[in-house]
Amino acid sequence: MPDREDRLVIALAQINPTVGDIAGNADHIRAVRADAARDRADLVVFPELVITGYPPEDLVFRNAFVDTVQAAVLALAAETGDGGPAVLIGAPWRFTDPDDNTRKLGNAAVLLDGGEVRFVGFKYLLPNYGVFDEVRVFARGPLPDVVSLRGARLGILVCEDMWGPQVARHLANQGAELLLIVNGSPFELDKHGQRLEQARPRVRETGLPLVYVNQVGGQDELVFDGESFILDADGALIGRLPSFAETVVPTTWTRAPGADAAWRCRDATMTPGYGQAESIYRALVLGLSDYVDKNGFPGVIIGLSGGIDSALSAAVAVDALGRDRVWCVMMPSPYTSPDSLEDAEGVARLLGVRYDTVPIGPVMGAFEQTLGGLFADRPADVTEENIQARIRGTILMALSNKFGPMVLSTGNKSEMSVGYATLYGDMAGGFSVLKDVYKTSVEHVSRWRNHHRPAGMLGPDGPVMPERVITKPPSAELRPDQTDQDSLPPYPELDAILNGLIEGEHGVSDMIAAGHDAAMVQKVWRLLNVAEYKRRQAPPGVKITLRAFGRDRRYPITNRFRG
Repeated sequence: MPDREDRLVIALAQINPTVGDIAGNADHIRAVRADAARDRADLVVFPELVITGYPPEDLVFRNAFVDTVQAAVLALAAETGDGGPAVLIGAPWRFTDPDDNTRKLGNAAVLLDGGEVRFVGFKYLLPNYGVFDEVRVFARGPLPDVVSLRGARLGILVCEDMWGPQVARHLANQGAELLLIVNGSPFELDKHGQRLEQARPRVRETGLPLVYVNQVGGQDELVFDGESFILDADGALIGRLPSFAETVVPTTWTRAPGADAAWRCRDATMTPGYGQAESIYRALVLGLSDYVDKNGFPGVIIGLSGGIDSALSAAVAVDALGRDRVWCVMMPSPYTSPDSLEDAEGVARLLGVRYDTVPIGPVMGAFEQTLGGLFADRPADVTEENIQARIRGTILMALSNKFGPMVLSTGNKSEMSVGYATLYGDMAGGFSVLKDVYKTSVEHVSRWRNHHRPAGMLGPDGPVMPERVITKPPSAELRPDQTDQDSLPPYPELDAILNGLIEGEHGVSDMIAAGHDAAMVQKVWRLLNVAEYKRRQAPPGVKITLRAFGRDRRYPITNRFRG
């Protein structure tokens, strides 16, 4: 009678932890393990640093924090003595550096099985670019060993270890039969393609199948999209988990008898990916909902202007939180057009939110009277325009203080890039959902949401804003007949220049050589530089691009380089 094939059930646990909530994250791990046990799983694979949430940043410098983590992990390990699934989790873990015999802290993958900590493997390649600064908070660990579990020899990597060949090759040379990667990889546009570009070479180099488990959820500016996946030994994508959603998927792996037989996944499921507009929208919704809920805000309050930015921000908020947790306030001035009044009310009606009107004309009059003597003999200019924005910011913050909802600011990346925003005015707020979304993308996403309601959203099925909100010329309406293009180039041109200067890090001469008007490029570059001080004081917001302000792009405020 032929030998029976080996069988291993691995559950991919794409979950949403909360940074610092060690007890809550541990309970989440327990609940997932209990469900996986009912599916007869042998192993449950969780994301990187799942016990702390990712990224824990400077929390790991606190001994009390690391001690609490270790106690929680040991408690989870003891529970695996029940004969149920083993658990692979990410955790900060202390180790002794063999080079200098000192105690250090590493970013570890910890395997719990049989009532004990069976294996600890440390992250070897520490990222130190963009949003990552792990070289500052963790020590590089030694190259990991292979660990055997239920008859399979597992090679375990931690996130960045997949982005270079050293660790995977080392594990293959040590006899690994299957690569498992635990990850905390944040979303940005086309990130799934980038991950596959790094994963496939590891498969080609080793000839081993690969399981990639990523976390999901929002953490401050970062959004983690999940999209965990499986590659077979030929590098083919055979399984993908959903984007922006918690899910736990058991997968069955078998190996035919024989020394050279490979492990194969027999039942991987393939979830289709989303298009660009839906990916951006879902990232904004998830980032906002987790920021509000994890920080304990009862809801948000938004200054609704009748323009597209505030309309899209309100739509995201309703889809993220539900209409009962979103409060919109229109604050008209003498320059607010009838169309804007009508459009703001139309947005509120379509979304079904509370809507109030607070005219700012009397407050403008009070400022004019108060400052009239000092401003005598000087014509009105941007000063008076900024006063209007600051009046609105003060009103929103007062309502927030009195009633509790967080102020959601509504500026986009194009405006933030060139300083077309007012400190302590429209920049006031606790979170800026469109902070990393260019104006042209705001328009694209708004059109998409007006015709689509993504599954799982809490907002309406139909349009979320009147069509005129999308089609009318953008205007701050801070003076008569004002449009954004009085001060800025058309947004398609502006965004193309900004994308080259920011995401591409191209020089002024490069952008001119690419066909853009020389004077316009130089103007945009100057505005981009002089607005750095404003961006340093801006609220956090969802990162969706390669070079988000604050986390990725940090230029000096005092800076005379103009090339």
